[in-house]
Amino acid sequence: MRIVSLCPSNTEVIGYLGKEDLLVAVDDYSNWPESIKDLPRVGPDLTIDMDKVESMQPDLVIASLSVPGMEKNIYELSKRNIPHIVLNPNSLEEIAVDIETVGKSLGCPELGKERSAHFKEEIQRCRLAAKDRTGDFSIYWEWWPKPVFTPGGANWLTEISQLAGGTNIFATEPQANVQTDWEEVAKRNPDHICMVWVGIEEEKVRPQALKKRPGWEKIKAVQSNQVHVLGDSLYCRPSPRLLLGLEKLILTLSGQSPVR
Repeated sequence: MRIVSLCPSNTEVIGYLGKEDLLVAVDDYSNWPESIKDLPRVGPDLTIDMDKVESMQPDLVIASLSVPGMEKNIYELSKRNIPHIVLNPNSLEEIAVDIETVGKSLGCPELGKERSAHFKEEIQRCRLAAKDRTGDFSIYWEWWPKPVFTPGGANWLTEISQLAGGTNIFATEPQANVQTDWEEVAKRNPDHICMVWVGIEEEKVRPQALKKRPGWEKIKAVQSNQVHVLGDSLYCRPSPRLLLGLEKLILTLSGQSPVR
C-alpha cells in the first residue's frame, strides 16, 4: 500500500504498528519514527498541499480532526475522491481504538488488535502506578499563549495529569480544547505550569515572559518557580507516545531531570 499521513500523531500510530515502510509522504511536522525523516513532505497539517497528496497516488490517506481547521483537509480529500480515513481521538482509550482502526485499514487487523491491546495494558500499568502517588497539585497546560488555548476535561492531558498525580485546572470544562485568557488562568492559581506550545521548539519558548502577564506574579507556580517547558511532541499529539510524555512529566514534577 501507498500511505500518506497528514499529521504527526497519525504518523506515530503507523510507527507504533511498525508499518512506516508503507508511508510515501507525511506532513511537515512529523518527526517520529526516525525512519521517516527523508520522506516527501506535503505541507503543515493546517495547510496541506492537496495537489501534492494527489500526485503521490495514495491507496489511503490518514487524516485527522485533532486540531481546529483540519476540516478543510477532509473536504478536499472527499472532493477529489481520494481514499481516506479520519482519526479524532480525545482520550487514551480512543487512541487505543485508533490503533486498531489503522491496523485494519492497512490490511493487518490482527496486528492492530495486538498493538491496541498492548497499549491498553500500558495505560492500565500507569493507572495502577498512579494509585501510589499522593500528589495534590494542579497543572495549567499552555498550548498557546495569545489567544490562550489549553486542554479541557475531555482531552488526553487531563488523563495524563491524573496519572502523574495531579489535576488539570481546566478539567472542569467539558470540551477538549478551551479558549480562555490570562486573567482566568491567574484565578485558578495552578501549582505547576507546563508550557507545550504547539509546533514551537522548546528552546524558543520563553518562560520568563510569564512574569510580565498581569497578575501572574501572584500565581503559585510562578512564585515557586514551577514553570516547565516540556515541548509539544510528547503532549500535543494523540498517539501512544503520550505515555513517554507521562514519564517525563513525573520526573519533571519530582524535580528530577528527564532523559531527553
